[in-house]
Amino acid sequence: MRDALVTGGAEGIGFAIARLLAAQGWRVTIADLDGEKARARAAELGEVHRGLACDVTQEAQAAEAAASAPFSALVNNAGVGDSHLPTLEQSFEAFRRVLDANLSGAFLMSREAARGMLARGGGAIVNISSIAGLTGLPKRNAYGAAKAGVVALTRSMACEWARGGVRVNAVAPAFVETALVRKLAEAGRVDLPSLRRRTPLGRLIMAEEVAAAVGFLLSDAASGVTGAVLPVDGGWTAFGDFGEAAPEA
Repeated sequence: MRDALVTGGAEGIGFAIARLLAAQGWRVTIADLDGEKARARAAELGEVHRGLACDVTQEAQAAEAAASAPFSALVNNAGVGDSHLPTLEQSFEAFRRVLDANLSGAFLMSREAARGMLARGGGAIVNISSIAGLTGLPKRNAYGAAKAGVVALTRSMACEWARGGVRVNAVAPAFVETALVRKLAEAGRVDLPSLRRRTPLGRLIMAEEVAAAVGFLLSDAASGVTGAVLPVDGGWTAFGDFGEAAPEA
């Protein structure tokens, strides 16, 4: 049984990924800021799985988590959202916090996990980017910059580690049907009907669909794929026409 580490895996997309990998036969370690919840979620997956507390922005914690098992797979899912404020109202402190959680954390976890993967002759890393890193989303400067950085990080590490047998890819979801997005909708910060009409498929993406893409990229079926960024966005980034992509939705 091979070991996989999923950061930010106690909720939402992260737990969907952990659940899928467990079903595919991976022994999953869920790393999350909330260690108690991570352990509870791991217990839901079965007794061979485990959870641990980890702040991916802290170098010592990242190193300890990455060295806690002989990981063949790493999923960098941990991150935070941004403020959705106009640029002139955004604070530098908040900007830096978003970059640290989404980009610096992915760098630290990848660097530390790759030490073991390269020593053992191979492995696979999947980073969670976003359509925010591929397109321009107003008022989301920090998140967009961080997720674009994740794309660049993915490509550079993929090229560096390919001959060592370590593949590095990314998945870029659009708006995903999660409790967080529903909470934003309830607060009036996103308009779900508008998002559906903007998406060619006419709906939001499900967390399980993101997980399926991650599972593929970690699998032997993707053995020839590295340095790729796979949008799981219902056609969001492909749509370039005027008006709504799915006006009937």
